[in-house]
Amino acid sequence: MRIRVLALIAVAVAAFSWLLAGCEPAPAPAGPQYAKTTTADKTYYLAIHPLYNPRKLAEAYEPLIARLNAEIPGAHFHLEASRDYHVYEAKFRARQPEFLLPNPWQTLEAIKVGYVVIAMAGDAEDFKGILIVRRDSAVNNPRDLIGKTVSYPSPTALAAAMLPQMYLQEHGVNVLHDLQNRYVGSQESSILSVYRGDADAGATWPPPWRSFQQSHPTEASALKVIWETPHLLNNSVMVRDDVPPSIRDKVRDILIDLRTAPGGASILAASQTAQFHPATNASYQPVAEFIQRFERTVRPVESKLENK
Repeated sequence: MRIRVLALIAVAVAAFSWLLAGCEPAPAPAGPQYAKTTTADKTYYLAIHPLYNPRKLAEAYEPLIARLNAEIPGAHFHLEASRDYHVYEAKFRARQPEFLLPNPWQTLEAIKVGYVVIAMAGDAEDFKGILIVRRDSAVNNPRDLIGKTVSYPSPTALAAAMLPQMYLQEHGVNVLHDLQNRYVGSQESSILSVYRGDADAGATWPPPWRSFQQSHPTEASALKVIWETPHLLNNSVMVRDDVPPSIRDKVRDILIDLRTAPGGASILAASQTAQFHPATNASYQPVAEFIQRFERTVRPVESKLENK
């Protein structure tokens, strides 16, 4: 009897082992395995230079991201913000984002590492520097700023630093020696520096100033624009040179058609962009010429000038 029981147990164990073996997955074949990928699986990042703080940037550009995702099936677009200009410039120099919306100087730098211009964001006439002071300021003439503090977002902010500095230089102020130059990281910070009395004048450009007036009406009412600079080309839209042409062309066409497309006006209004214009690398040659003149006349673009 005992022998029979042991035999039955042995049979049961063998059967259970056989069942387990049947449940195990088949061994993986030797050699490298290749996943099937398609354009539908690809994620693309649109990195926008620090026009606003990250929250405001999302409010301004998420409607555009939503339109791209709706009209280019399977290509998943995401908005990428950056803490400041330095971080943004490090990203594109490392060729990280697939798409960029940089300022014109950054456009020239991005061309060097393989990005290509596909559009201009906004009208050229809107790309100008403005200098803001408090309404109770005694500053009336550029030379009234000699010995005083001026705020800017970044040394590489073309509309909000380089154009205003060229304007002051041409109106009798030696930017390197006559001013305390403060680079405060963002457009909003430059404006707030004036409101708080940390700077006697602050540089920015029209879209952030319009946005500040909407979001901070009390603070904006204590400030005024005292000077405007001549305009230059507006910000570009760029694509990395390894993005498939089909995706590149669809993005370009959607941007340029927004002005007349259903719902496009609200997308443009959210981002303070009048429209997107066709543009190429060659369109930004006047910016290269301005930069050469700026560096001869005022300073190297990437020099550190705070408190000098």
